[in-house]
Amino acid sequence: MHPYPHTYSAAAAGNPVGLVEVTASQLPTIQSAPPPEFDGPGGVWSPETLLCAALADCFILTFRAVSRAAKLNWLHLDCRVDGVLERVERTSQFTRFSNIVNLIVSPGTDVGAARKLLEQAEHGCLIANSLRAARSLTAEVSAREA
Repeated sequence: MHPYPHTYSAAAAGNPVGLVEVTASQLPTIQSAPPPEFDGPGGVWSPETLLCAALADCFILTFRAVSRAAKLNWLHLDCRVDGVLERVERTSQFTRFSNIVNLIVSPGTDVGAARKLLEQAEHGCLIANSLRAARSLTAEVSAREA
């Protein structure tokens, strides 16, 4: 890992109507629009869904790191993040994020240890730690053959 601080940069460009193009150096351009809840067209990424996706992605990447350090072998991890946007003191903001994960491990794996590593990943996710909304983790660990 490189020493801190790290700097990340992304940009967006748009016109009075239509989709917004989100760009970053050496990455594919993605298009975004307001979600249907804000009268957007649907069927395209929105800032709200991108934030939830960033949390889910960060959780899995953090779990990779903590499980590697703990030498836990695992087969697959699904992660869904549900974010709740509300009006708080006349400002729209996310008030909570629910992280719903399903980890699949090989038979004979210590399920309790795997669950603790999922909790470590939840507490270690740098994206989630940068937000002030409440967070919860619902984790299921199941064993099955590869």
